[in-house]
Amino acid sequence: MADGEGDPGVFTATALPGDPRLLPTLTNAFLGTRVFRDILHAAGVYSGAAGDTHRADVPSPLGLCMAAPGASSPAESFTLNTWTGTFSHTIQCPGYTVTHQIYAHHSLVHLMAFSITIRRLDGSTHPITVQLQSLFLPQSQDLDLSPGPDFQGAHYIYGQTLVPEVAGGPRPAVHMLWSPVPQSLALGGEERERCWQFLTAVAGSEEEAKRSYSAGLSLAAAGSLHRSHVRAWAALRRGCSVELDGPLALRQALHGCLYYLLSALPARDSPRAPFHGISPGGLSNGTRGEDYWGHVFWDQDTWMFPNILLLHPEAARAILQYRIRTLEGARHNAREQGHQVGPGPRAGPAPDPVPSGTPGWAGTGPCPQGDPGPGRHRTLGTLPAGSGGAGGSPPSSRVPEEGPRAAAAPWVCWGCEVSPPVPTGVMPPDEYHSHVDNSAYTNAVARRSLNFAADLARDLLLPVPEEWEDRARKIKMPFDEERKYHPEYDGYSPGEPVKQADVVLLGFPLMHPMSAEVRRNDLEMYEPVTDPAGPAMTWSMFAVGWLELKELQRAWKQLEKCFSNITEPFKVWVENSDGSGAVNFLTGMGGFLQVILFGFTGFRITSSGLLFDPSFPDDITKLKISSISYLGNKLEVTITREEIRMEVTEASQEPLAPALEAVLESGQCFPLGEGRAAAPGSAPSGNL
Repeated sequence: MADGEGDPGVFTATALPGDPRLLPTLTNAFLGTRVFRDILHAAGVYSGAAGDTHRADVPSPLGLCMAAPGASSPAESFTLNTWTGTFSHTIQCPGYTVTHQIYAHHSLVHLMAFSITIRRLDGSTHPITVQLQSLFLPQSQDLDLSPGPDFQGAHYIYGQTLVPEVAGGPRPAVHMLWSPVPQSLALGGEERERCWQFLTAVAGSEEEAKRSYSAGLSLAAAGSLHRSHVRAWAALRRGCSVELDGPLALRQALHGCLYYLLSALPARDSPRAPFHGISPGGLSNGTRGEDYWGHVFWDQDTWMFPNILLLHPEAARAILQYRIRTLEGARHNAREQGHQVGPGPRAGPAPDPVPSGTPGWAGTGPCPQGDPGPGRHRTLGTLPAGSGGAGGSPPSSRVPEEGPRAAAAPWVCWGCEVSPPVPTGVMPPDEYHSHVDNSAYTNAVARRSLNFAADLARDLLLPVPEEWEDRARKIKMPFDEERKYHPEYDGYSPGEPVKQADVVLLGFPLMHPMSAEVRRNDLEMYEPVTDPAGPAMTWSMFAVGWLELKELQRAWKQLEKCFSNITEPFKVWVENSDGSGAVNFLTGMGGFLQVILFGFTGFRITSSGLLFDPSFPDDITKLKISSISYLGNKLEVTITREEIRMEVTEASQEPLAPALEAVLESGQCFPLGEGRAAAPGSAPSGNL
């Protein structure tokens, strides 16, 4: 199964993987499926009582197989084109080809579509017939569905989920229209080529389903349905463009990660539907028993968010709005666990509503798939996004006034029964250890959140409670003065096995202040004891650490470990290198992208500027990132071994926006303006 033509963004194979979980996903902001699958999922549509809540299986008319009768051993190919967001299956027969093309429309987010095209290659005049086998049955284990009247030639079913998460709670509605699929299609004897198009519209209301289906029909009649999707998808890819010159496998991994992660983001021109977050396996996965049942964890906020913040601030804002929208569910969860929440002086931690499914779920039941449930380590990971992922700021200064208090409230009293305060009984990111005291990662997040809340309140001209910064100062950071490293928690013994990246996250993305010696010691201490069978995102953070220290070969060695989690031929990530855990593992992809966007560039978003300090492993010669979003500006940055070139491609429209300039550590300044490029010399470090 070889990749086609050397194009790093096109993955082609002559056979499908034996494990159907490794088939590529097709997703937009509202709908998702795996190719050749008989179900799809809709954002925010979950079924099952708390503890059993999972993405509701919606029957999919897109599950289809085709065959060319009478053809003897036809040549077949299967292609995922990440540039067009389209999957295709082509059968090459003597005298003709048949192509099945499928996609999740990227601007009409309630629409998915597929087409069958028969093309005659010779001068024959006999009819050509293709057989179609649909996997579709209009029924679901999770939905109470009823048939409705046909609409513009489409069949119609509608219904609700069977079981609400909370007794008496809402049961999300599903309305679906789809083009009926015949058992065969035939190209007439006088025809050279013909394309048949089939649409599926899914929405939470009959009105939206009909509107989307009608819009798709109009585009199809004009011959522009697929073209309109490609145009919208290409605009997103251009706006988040990352290119590098290096090994083909690295470039393929880069484009695969960009495809799967960008597919999960809300469309820029579809603001009406609320965003429902990004689960580890994405919207295409999450049925009962798979991929954490479609819930949203710290994976979104710690591992995916930093990349999104840098490239797509509108989507980053949608993620924060999703967390704000579900905040009341977190508070309810805290109350159920006996904690006091709210603005009072005795407010305790408000655990994130994790695993987070439908809006407001309190997460009180057992967490599926072996996750430790609504334990605090999941709560902590959601805070780096709200407090500025990758060491930075939220995507807009126009944050609700509740923002500072929401960031500070979990930490104002947690552990204050003793002095100095000791956060106790937590599970750090390392899931091999639970109920520990003074987790280094937990305490760093707590300190950061309190200080961020204070800074944000000042920016918004709000009063800053004295206890916020006082509490931050008193939080203990475990540190071994003799060995000069951070123990993972009180009582950690060097050499104890660790499941995944934990203390190494202090250096990045938390940017906890430490010397290069301590940073190195943390990496040296935890790299050999981290489980090689642990989850995929771990090695990315070790790679970023070694890049900080200019240990390029050690960084590359860690990055190479990620490739054991990338499956062929469609670059679908698995959570663990043995194939277990979640598939389409966006968490691992997010970590991998952070190596490229923050490791190779040295980008660090701080309150004073965007720092840069590039470093490449030997096999990489050039990195170009277009449309970096910074203070309302769009930047294009090109880094080679000889120079770093920066250009403002779109200037901020804010009336009092400051002019940008690149400032090197030497103090030399290079003004930046729209259409003006600055080349600050041989791979320098500095800030904007």
